[in-house]
Amino acid sequence: MANTKTNSKVKTKNAVEITAKGIMTVCAVIAVFAVFSITLYMILKGTPAFVKVGVPELLFGSVWKPTAKVPSYGIFNIILSSIVGTGASVLIGVPVGLLTAVFLTDIADKKLSSVVQPAVELLAAIPSVIYGLLGLMLLNPVMYRLEKLIFAGSETHTFTGGSNMLSAIIVLAIMILPTVVNVSASSIRAVSGNLRAASLALGATRLQTIFRVVIPAAKSGILTGVVLGIGRALGEAMAINMVAGGSVNLPLPFNSVRFLTTQLVSEMGYAEGLHRQVLFTVGLVLFVFILAINLLLQRLRKKATDNE
Repeated sequence: MANTKTNSKVKTKNAVEITAKGIMTVCAVIAVFAVFSITLYMILKGTPAFVKVGVPELLFGSVWKPTAKVPSYGIFNIILSSIVGTGASVLIGVPVGLLTAVFLTDIADKKLSSVVQPAVELLAAIPSVIYGLLGLMLLNPVMYRLEKLIFAGSETHTFTGGSNMLSAIIVLAIMILPTVVNVSASSIRAVSGNLRAASLALGATRLQTIFRVVIPAAKSGILTGVVLGIGRALGEAMAINMVAGGSVNLPLPFNSVRFLTTQLVSEMGYAEGLHRQVLFTVGLVLFVFILAINLLLQRLRKKATDNE
């Protein structure tokens, strides 16, 4: 009787494990199929414009006039704006986010941390359109006053009303903060307390322990936060569309600019023919950028993990 019950439990356990394995396999196949389908769709939709317009003119042309009598489809300034805007926002947001994570995990007392941590998490829940609205109403007027102060009397500068590259960078930097802070804080908390104790026992100060022991030990997780932050910055459209101005220019601080994402948002609704095909090419370029950055940072993260 006991053997019968044992065999029944073993069979039930095996059935549950087989079922769970099957469900996980199906989920994995769906995920891989989704990525493959998106990649294939973007390639099929994005490559015809390369043939019709030409790769040099499309990728390195600086004039964007798709509705002109003689249309031009140069997206070089748009690509450059996305790269500069994302890079500058990461250079601002990542150090601030990392230092905030260090403050929450190793410096602030529990009472203060319990107040700041939910506030940071709340930032991640705010819709991007709200960031854009706040930037439009609060940040752009400040930028406009700064613009008038710097370019007073200039006859060549085109005033943007504060809707410029600098506004876009600041908004993006604020938007990636929650991702960097939360992932970095989790990684820092996961570092063994023995490492901290050993460093302090050897005579290192608290700050030396944090920056020379704890952060290097958590660098794999911190890089994950950076990857996610870059992904959000590159993929943001609505907030940038509201604060960046929307003109195709070189990405100078006080120029009205347009990113790859805002290019799609601004014109996909009415585009047709070759114009629409070029917009799909813009989407393909954005997709390739995100894919390349993720692969690069994943390789760096793997090296960081292997060195630990």
